[in-house]
Amino acid sequence: MKLTKQQKKETSAAMAEKLKAAPHLFFTEFQGMKFVELDELRMQLKPLKCRHAVVKSSLIKYALKNAGIDGVDPKMLKGPIGLIVSDNDDPVSPAKVLAQLGKKFPQLKVRAGYISQKWMTPSDCIKLSTLPSKQELMGKVVGLVYTLVSQSVAVVQAPTRDAVLVVKALENKLKESGAAAA
Repeated sequence: MKLTKQQKKETSAAMAEKLKAAPHLFFTEFQGMKFVELDELRMQLKPLKCRHAVVKSSLIKYALKNAGIDGVDPKMLKGPIGLIVSDNDDPVSPAKVLAQLGKKFPQLKVRAGYISQKWMTPSDCIKLSTLPSKQELMGKVVGLVYTLVSQSVAVVQAPTRDAVLVVKALENKLKESGAAAA
C-alpha cells in the first residue's frame, strides 16, 4: 500500500523528532539478510536501548533535513536503509553489535554513523567498536579507585602495625629475660 503525500510528510516529521532526540544514529545496509537475521540484530540492540527499523531513503532524507542534520552523503541515501536509533549515551555498544554481526552476516554493513552530532564513516564506526564500552570504562575506573584507596589504607596502617609488632617483640623479650632471671 502506497503512502499518500500527507502520510509521508507526517511520517517524516515524526521521524525527524526521533532523530533530534537521539544522541547516536547508525545507518546500515542489510539487503540479502533474512528476517531471522534482522530479528537477531534487533534482539541484541534491545537491551542497549536501541531500535532498528527499515526505512525508505526518501523518508530518511526529509527527516534528516527536518531534524536539522546537515552534511549527509548522498551515496548513503541510495536504496533501503536500516536505521539504528540509540536512546542511551553509549555509542560503543551498538557499534560493537554491528561489528560482531557484520562478521557473522556479511550482508550487514555500516553505511554511516551520526555520533554526538558528528558524521562518521563506516571505518570510523568499526574503529569505535574496538573501544571499551562506557560500562567497561566505569568498571576499570572503580577498580582503579578501589586499588588506590586500599593501598593508601595499607600504607597508613603500616606504621601502627609495625609499632605494635615492635612493642610485642619487646614484651616477649622482657618476659623471656625475666623468666631467665628468676
